[in-house]
Amino acid sequence: MLLKREALDAAEGVRRVVAIQAQQPASPYLALWNRLAAFDPAGLDAAFTDHVVVKATLMRLTLHAVRAEDHPAFREAMHPVVRASRLGPRFTASGLTAADADALVPHLLEFADRPRTTAECEAWLGERLGAPAEPGAWWGLRQYAPLLHAPTAPPWSFGHRPAYIAPRDGPPRDDPAASAASLRKLVVRYLEGFGPASVADVAQFAMVRRTDVRAALADLAGRLERLTGPAGEDLFDLPGCPRPDAETPAPPRLMAMWDSVLLAYADRGRVLPPAYRRTVIRANGDVLPTLLVDGYVAGVWRPVPGGIEATAFHPLSEDAWEGLADEARSLVAFLADREPEVYRRYGHWWGRLPDATVRLLPGG
Repeated sequence: MLLKREALDAAEGVRRVVAIQAQQPASPYLALWNRLAAFDPAGLDAAFTDHVVVKATLMRLTLHAVRAEDHPAFREAMHPVVRASRLGPRFTASGLTAADADALVPHLLEFADRPRTTAECEAWLGERLGAPAEPGAWWGLRQYAPLLHAPTAPPWSFGHRPAYIAPRDGPPRDDPAASAASLRKLVVRYLEGFGPASVADVAQFAMVRRTDVRAALADLAGRLERLTGPAGEDLFDLPGCPRPDAETPAPPRLMAMWDSVLLAYADRGRVLPPAYRRTVIRANGDVLPTLLVDGYVAGVWRPVPGGIEATAFHPLSEDAWEGLADEARSLVAFLADREPEVYRRYGHWWGRLPDATVRLLPGG
């Protein structure tokens, strides 16, 4: 929906994007503002409150906003990865084992029948263990358990201090057959949003093993279309999915931090030119808010007094600047009632940008 904003409600917008990166509370809102016509953020507020859209640790072991109906399959598909990464040495250094985690999860989900703060969960864990939990115990358990983030505070439904709640549809299945079946569902949903894509792309999106992705694609062979990429690679897609012509205009956009389209492919050069990758994706994992021009990242942006400061990494046409200026006026109006200086805490990165063209795009 980056070629043309569509008149959909927030929940349907989330379904279309498949999974929206949600480490930063504002980002799902900005992701939808970029994609939906006349997007009303109150609609996403309501979707989170009503459990139509949920926020949880999922693909790449990062926070995503997804449709509630997608969550069980996504979590089941990710179960082997979550178990291996979150019940490893950092967790077992606390004195607990993976078997202990399996025994604790059902009780934790019972405890989280309503929103629970981190302090409440840590106190609960200490009571279960008979002593304060060692570092690493809650870190591993909170991500291994299929907990959702409960809405806590304005302006973007979630504050920086999370609360946790159990999913309404119960814990996901954790046997290998269920994980394999759910990975097939995840692959189909991924291709709905991001195909055509390669084995490496799917594996990168979910952070699962390529061998598992190949097996899932083989099982889905009768449902998929196989294509050849520009370098001769095999690409997969669903029949009938749109594939715009290469000459289709891509209007300018002011993308959210961690926008999913920047992270959905192993070949990030499909959207993010390799020369800009280290500038946009920082060593600690922060992914800066970007200028999208002609379908590619061309720079970064941030709010400043008077409008949006746009930093372009290469020369842009005046038509492109005019398009970005239109987007900036709309974005400033969108942020005004919520958080005019969104992403302010990440401003230190602007002191480390390369020499570039900087323009103030007025908000009025």
